[in-house]
Amino acid sequence: MTAQARTGTATPEALRDLAEKSAAQAKENLEKMSAAAGETTDFLKQSYTTTVKGAQDYNTKVLEFTNANITAAVEQATKLMSVKSPMEFFALSNDYAKRQFEILTRQAQELAAIVQNMTMPKDR
Repeated sequence: MTAQARTGTATPEALRDLAEKSAAQAKENLEKMSAAAGETTDFLKQSYTTTVKGAQDYNTKVLEFTNANITAAVEQATKLMSVKSPMEFFALSNDYAKRQFEILTRQAQELAAIVQNMTMPKDR
């Protein structure tokens, strides 16, 4: 009977120890999850800020390029209205096409750089 008495007394202590260990482990896991959630929130805030700024920069550049391209097209049309011969027309057109190709290439590179800055991971 003394063995049963010892087992009966030891069981509540073992359960209490198990409950304490489980509670400690649950608390530790909760702290880890809270820290991870905080880091994720900070990362999402930074990502959102970067994306919004990048979209604003991109849109500003597109508007700037659109204005420059429209101005160049109007200037080209004005020049073409004053041509005297087909040779002059083709020379002006060829020159304009070359210039615009170079300008559009540079503009595309600038827009690509903005997108790259938006998508590159930043060191925190």
